Amino acid sequence: MSPKEAYEYAKKYGPSNETREIACKHTEFAYLYALEVDKYPRENTRIAACKHPGYAFFYAKDVDKCPRDDTREAVCKDSKYAFYYARDVDKCPREDTKKATYIDPEHAHIEIDINDKYDTGCTYKTMLIHFYYKYLLEVDKKSEKNVRKIACEYPNCAYHFAEMFDQKSRYDTRKAACQDPRYAYWYARSVDKCPRKDTRNAACKNPIYAFLYGKDIDKKSREDTRKSACEDPKFAYLYALNIDIKSEENTRKAACKNAKYAYNYALNIDKCSWENTRKAACENPKYAYLYAKNVDKNFHEDTWKATKNTEFEEKYTKFLNQIEKSKII
Repeated sequence: MSPKEAYEYAKKYGPSNETREIACKHTEFAYLYALEVDKYPRENTRIAACKHPGYAFFYAKDVDKCPRDDTREAVCKDSKYAFYYARDVDKCPREDTKKATYIDPEHAHIEIDINDKYDTGCTYKTMLIHFYYKYLLEVDKKSEKNVRKIACEYPNCAYHFAEMFDQKSRYDTRKAACQDPRYAYWYARSVDKCPRKDTRNAACKNPIYAFLYGKDIDKKSREDTRKSACEDPKFAYLYALNIDIKSEENTRKAACKNAKYAYNYALNIDKCSWENTRKAACENPKYAYLYAKNVDKNFHEDTWKATKNTEFEEKYTKFLNQIEKSKII
């Protein structure tokens, strides 16, 4: 009998030591057994529920209906439930629950996965900052002004506070967010929801966020965002591909600092061969071969030399043979 089956059986036919013991092998069903079958707290169901911060909180709130050291200790392993416990069970601030909601802002970041459609929001840790501020506001009863001042000590916290609490832009939170290119971008995107010179200037201190700013906020090319993106071959290529949607001398030159992006630039943007993209692609035998096959679509001494004595030499030879066969046909 599974914990779920034991709980459902007991709910239908009444509690027993056997079904309770089985239900206690799973935190959710231990809590539900206490709530809906026993309808009062027991040591074994509480111990089982305390293996998960969420069910420890629900047990304290719905079954014990009072705070206890063991349930409080269990919830303090999770910022969210530590906040809920302080607000709904203790109903007062305590140093342990407050400490449990705190995530060091310097180590809680928003991450951008540039391969995930450029659309990643807050990480789990950053979202947890939310509960620290809620604790200050709702449990400590600190003024909104003081909490905002605390938030503005860190760029990510300022952005987060503006988005989650103010739900509008303000000079103080924007100024704080602009201390870091990533949060300047996110502030413009999620709070201002429009481009501004200050957030753009801040975003342009990093080629990733310059590219994202141009793509998602300006939604057009600009000299400043392009110039910043060109500090990195990858984002120079992506800028040309997604924002300019055409080739430019500066994006091509920047892409040519890396064999992969030189090849991709020639293939997807120029859609033809250039001396500089070929030369850059030839820094890596793989992209030299691909350049010959997909861009030149023919033999070239530079690409041939680049693949000599590498694993791509045989592939290059087969490619040339295929060209000759096609000519005969």
